[in-house]
Amino acid sequence: MTTAATASVHASVALDDIQGIVRFGYKHHTEACFLLLRVRDLLAARQWLAAAPVASAAAVEPLPATALQVALTAEGMHALGVPRHVVDGFSAEFVSGMGSDASRARRLGDVGSNAPEAWRWGLGARTPHVLLMLYALPGRLNAWQAAIESECAAGFDTLARWPCGDLRNVEHFGFADGISQPELDWPRARPAADAEQADYANLACLGEFLLGYPNEYGGYTDRPLLDPEQDPQGLLPRAEDVPGQADLGRNGSYLVLRQLQQDVPGFWQWLDRQAGGDHERREQLAACMVGRTRSGVPLAQATHIGAAMGAAVDLNDFDFNADPRGLCCPLGAHVRRANPRSADLPPGDAGPLSWLRRTLGFDSQALGQDLVASTRFHRLLRRGREYGRPVPLVEALQKPSTADGGHETGLFFVCLNANIARQFEFVQSAWLAGTHFNGLANEADPLLGTRQATPEGVATDSFSIPQAHGPDRRLTGLPQFVTLRGGAYFFLPGLRALRYLAWAPARGRR
Repeated sequence: MTTAATASVHASVALDDIQGIVRFGYKHHTEACFLLLRVRDLLAARQWLAAAPVASAAAVEPLPATALQVALTAEGMHALGVPRHVVDGFSAEFVSGMGSDASRARRLGDVGSNAPEAWRWGLGARTPHVLLMLYALPGRLNAWQAAIESECAAGFDTLARWPCGDLRNVEHFGFADGISQPELDWPRARPAADAEQADYANLACLGEFLLGYPNEYGGYTDRPLLDPEQDPQGLLPRAEDVPGQADLGRNGSYLVLRQLQQDVPGFWQWLDRQAGGDHERREQLAACMVGRTRSGVPLAQATHIGAAMGAAVDLNDFDFNADPRGLCCPLGAHVRRANPRSADLPPGDAGPLSWLRRTLGFDSQALGQDLVASTRFHRLLRRGREYGRPVPLVEALQKPSTADGGHETGLFFVCLNANIARQFEFVQSAWLAGTHFNGLANEADPLLGTRQATPEGVATDSFSIPQAHGPDRRLTGLPQFVTLRGGAYFFLPGLRALRYLAWAPARGRR
């Protein structure tokens, strides 16, 4: 990773070279479909990709009726004939793939029914080469999707076709979702340096999500940098940190896709049994596991009771500093794991003496709040979509579990990051699948955990709710509520890089 101190940093950002999903969630485009493709005819596939009508991050008024986004796996680049040395310039995680080895699967918690060998797609001949994400305004998807698929047919076989919707920021378990997202520093106003942050902040450097820009360490994440003779047509932008090199990664991002099947009846029926049929208690237990009420009010906020009664509250303006024991929001709640909102140092008084005590570990009270890594180095930009018909709570409490079949609902988890290992894999392994997050003992994420015993045979099917007086309340025997059905790592290239990837393999054949 090169440092920004040696770079000629330019403040402007080429929005017209960035795929739109980085900047927009396409929330108005409520109809969507994801297509997984495999290359069948090399020339036809390259020709289509070279001319694909990919939407950029530049603002367009009025809103376009449709938007297409394109991402490629490492195997897809090989299938397109991209030179191996170019592909190998991407991160090792991307090159090897999500389901590539048992060690990675264990770290990610992809074991048991979540193991790659049980996936519907993402392994072996079921590994996608290209992901197309189609978004459309209401009533505009079907005809456009048919046209895109017709255009692709000469070059690609369709591995999977997933209609997916937008439940208006509510996921299938019934909780408000998509509330907390990092704010990207599009103006590039933050200094490109690793300056210590005493407080959690939502603003993130562009380089955390886009390759070719400084990240939170003040450096540039490694990506393929090519000699100019490898880009004779000048298709690629030049690197900020190494101006003489063509930057294949610039304005691109790594896209993580995971298909998560949600057992909605199983979730609510288990909670109902724990609550003895009391609906208020059932809602309280569910909120404790998630960390928010179903309307999205964070339990960590002191005003959450008033907010539930109608008082105005910012659903994203909070941290956990005032709740170190988890008395408001349990330590293992899903939202606390996914975004601990921790700063570079544990909280403390202002002044150099307090800073020194916390830095050297002499503050015993602060040590108890220094069990979680600084959040700013591990943020994810989420762009997921739901699939399947929503299951109302009344129906969920009555119908059979969908864990082993029946009406399937779930989430296509999509996130963008510039460093798969430091961002997605860290969050997934250390915070979500990790059984000792924040000092807990043998507890994984209450929503996403597989409940697999530790290598020592210790159960991980419990969830602790701290009490102000006395021991924690410990719920045991949690079933698995979410099952991973497939996954893959993709590169979401800048538009210039996409044209280069479609052109580069043909150079020796012209």
